[in-house]
Amino acid sequence: MDKRRGFTLVELLVVIAVIAILMAILMPALRLAREQGKRAVCLSNLKQLTLAWLVYTHDNEDCMVNGEAGGSRPGEEAWIGRCWAEPGWRTGVVLPKGDQIIAIMEGALWPYCSNIKLYRCPTGYRGEMVTYAAMDSVNGKARKNTKNDGVWVNNTMQLDQPQQRAVFIDEGWITPDSYAVYYHQETWFDDPMVRHGNGTSLSFADGHSEYWKWKGRDTIKFGKERDRDWGGGHIPDTDEGFQDLYRMQRACWGKLGYNPTH
Repeated sequence: MDKRRGFTLVELLVVIAVIAILMAILMPALRLAREQGKRAVCLSNLKQLTLAWLVYTHDNEDCMVNGEAGGSRPGEEAWIGRCWAEPGWRTGVVLPKGDQIIAIMEGALWPYCSNIKLYRCPTGYRGEMVTYAAMDSVNGKARKNTKNDGVWVNNTMQLDQPQQRAVFIDEGWITPDSYAVYYHQETWFDDPMVRHGNGTSLSFADGHSEYWKWKGRDTIKFGKERDRDWGGGHIPDTDEGFQDLYRMQRACWGKLGYNPTH
């Protein structure tokens, strides 16, 4: 007689339970590894964009490319064209994918960075071809008093510490003009973005890129609540939140235009 026997029901349930426990342990680690991989790609994209930005300035007598996405100034072509939909951009509405690609290719930076994949973070939503934005201060949109105070610049020779001045930021979605940061006000203008594990990625005028992890729980909470729902005007609730704000303002303008209270 064949005396071979299979697994009993209890044994099968034990095996399934062990597998479930292992999956519960491993899945967070796998998600973290995947997110870290995407963060690395994002940082590489920002670095490549900034190197292209630097080559552009070299070819144009140190003049920076127009950082207002979709904007037009006399004699200044924007780094990319308009990719957002109007109305609707405040809630993340974008143009069709083909129109976005055309807008990117019509931008002044395309001859220096002609890989369409470099204009978006791999965590971007489906259909979004751009997630990066230029900062206000580097020939973006000049906010109130920033020209008069000399913190808005359009030439690399005007930068005192290029390693500390941000050029591009992973805003996480498509918005008009440049990433807006107050200079004279202790308040967020554009919302803090939460990317790659409670932070964001930036590139700097010397060509390097960095990942910043937010310190303030209020920064993270507000950023998550405002994902693709622009509101602006957030005032931090904690000392750590104010430090996040100051850090972003200094990265943009090089200094604060007011005396900080925290």
